[in-house]
Amino acid sequence: MRRDLFNENSKRFFTAGYEGKDIDEFIDHLSEYNIQRVVDVREIPLSRKPGFSKTALRKRLAEHGIDYIHFRTLGSPSSLRKKLYQDKDFEYFFEEYERHLETCKDELKKIYEVISERLSCLLCFEKDHSNCHRTAVADRVNQVNGTSFKVEHI
Repeated sequence: MRRDLFNENSKRFFTAGYEGKDIDEFIDHLSEYNIQRVVDVREIPLSRKPGFSKTALRKRLAEHGIDYIHFRTLGSPSSLRKKLYQDKDFEYFFEEYERHLETCKDELKKIYEVISERLSCLLCFEKDHSNCHRTAVADRVNQVNGTSFKVEHI
C-alpha cells in the first residue's frame, strides 16, 4: 500500500541505503513511501550490485515513475573512504566530511530545491544511516534557508 506522504507533509524527505537489497526490493521499498525522486549522493555511482549503477538505476526508477538526480560532489571523497576502510575511524571521517560539505553550499541549496518539489530520498549504499555520509548531507540540507524538513531514514 502506497502512502501519500508528500501531501501529508511536504516538508519531509527520506534517506535510504541499498545494501542487502536487490533492485526490485529497493524499488518496492521506495514505492511503499511513494518516493517520487531519488537523489544519489555517491561520488562514483557505480555498483557491483546489478541495477544500482547510475544508468541502469535511472532506467529502472523511470519505469516506476521515479526521477533520478546525481550529485557527485556530495559523495564522500575517495581519500576519506579509503582511510575509513583501513582504520574504521568514523569520527575522523565525519569531521573531514563536514569540512568537505563546506565547499558544497551550492549543491546543498540545489538539493533543498529538488526535495522541495517532490517527495525525495537521498541514496547511498550503506544500510546503517548513522555510518553513512548521507545523514550529514540530510543535516546540512536542513540548514539551508532555515527551514527544516523532517528526515526519515528508511
